[in-house]
Amino acid sequence: MVAPLNVGIAGLGTVGADVVRLIETQGRALAERSGRGVRVVAVTARSKAKKRGLDLRGIAWAKSPEALAEDPNIDCFVELMGGSGDPALSAIETALKAGKSVVTANKALIAKHGLRLAAAAEKHGGALNFEAAVGAAIPVIKTLREGLAGTSVNRVYGILNGTCNYILTRMEQEGLSFEECLKDAQRLGYAEANPSFDVDGHDTAQKLAILASLAFGTKVAESAVYVEGISSITPEDLKAAAELGYRVKLLGVAVRTAKGIEQRVHPTMVPKSSSIAQVMGVTNAVAIDGEGIPPITLVGPGAGGGATASAVVADIADVARGIRAKPFGRPVERLRDTSKAPMERHEGGYYIRLMARDLAGTAATIATRLAEQKISLESIVQRHPDGVDVNGAAKKPSPVPVILITYATSEDAVHRALAAVQRDKVISGRPQVIRIEKN
Repeated sequence: MVAPLNVGIAGLGTVGADVVRLIETQGRALAERSGRGVRVVAVTARSKAKKRGLDLRGIAWAKSPEALAEDPNIDCFVELMGGSGDPALSAIETALKAGKSVVTANKALIAKHGLRLAAAAEKHGGALNFEAAVGAAIPVIKTLREGLAGTSVNRVYGILNGTCNYILTRMEQEGLSFEECLKDAQRLGYAEANPSFDVDGHDTAQKLAILASLAFGTKVAESAVYVEGISSITPEDLKAAAELGYRVKLLGVAVRTAKGIEQRVHPTMVPKSSSIAQVMGVTNAVAIDGEGIPPITLVGPGAGGGATASAVVADIADVARGIRAKPFGRPVERLRDTSKAPMERHEGGYYIRLMARDLAGTAATIATRLAEQKISLESIVQRHPDGVDVNGAAKKPSPVPVILITYATSEDAVHRALAAVQRDKVISGRPQVIRIEKN
């Protein structure tokens, strides 16, 4: 008989508690699938007295995460505390240096210190598994690292933050403002009291940096990701997108180009016909384009205690099976350096919304400035307001919304053209620009 895999869990919040429950309720199935029993033998958390609805009798309580990591009775250290530094970092390093395997759901830690931890895992022979760090129950890490090991990936992109997708969905479906939807997301628990990490795109950037490393063999570098949030998106943009056959999503995109690996997070227009456009609410999705295969799209819950715990337990099962995959699919020493690709070089289609002044020659001026930068237009939509007020009197001239969809061009060309249009004083306010991602 093979001895059971003894697990120690640091962190008994929503996810940690669900992991303990899953291992208890799925114990027999885990043993059958892994060829080895799995049991929780020790835990630690900030408060021992907190009510968690768990029966922890017979399970040792370690005085600290590091003490748990050093415990000779555990084979697998599970870190579910969060945070990009200590105590999570030092505890994981302690476990790895002791030859133990580690499972974590900590995207911030992997994005910041993943290479250092992967090197320690490789040196000391333990596993470092982090499926739950990106997309929770969506098995995107294993898909990139193992399932597509024989495929050259050209692009990986997706909806990696449920809070932003929820807000954009509500804005589109109900015509509400960003501020209204954000307040509702906070009320429902989808957004934090300080939501900037989510809505400004940084959560997505950390996850994208991890996926890019797995897809392209580059070093994890959050600093290499261009980041832009969703707070500038208006109901008018979403309505215009719908009329033009698009939907707006906050996407994380990593793509192989002739100039290197481009990594970017920003609001993006995607064709309504695309699979990614169908993903609504708090759901996440990741699409992968590879050589010689049709595009693959993985869709599912990207957060939540149950979904995250499911991925954690799957990683624990891999440890029980004896699987010791390289954390980033290649030895750390073979991962290539990467740097932030200047967005000025980005090429693609663009949505541009201008508030054009009601002056003779305005349209001609805008067209001239775009032509000077060799920007071709796929479509132009101009909305003419009613010329009378509620009393039937003629209205004073006011800016008119003009919406442009360009063919593929460079970011630099778009910015130069719009800067010239602003200098010409034929538009009011700041132009709205949203990049378009084709299928």
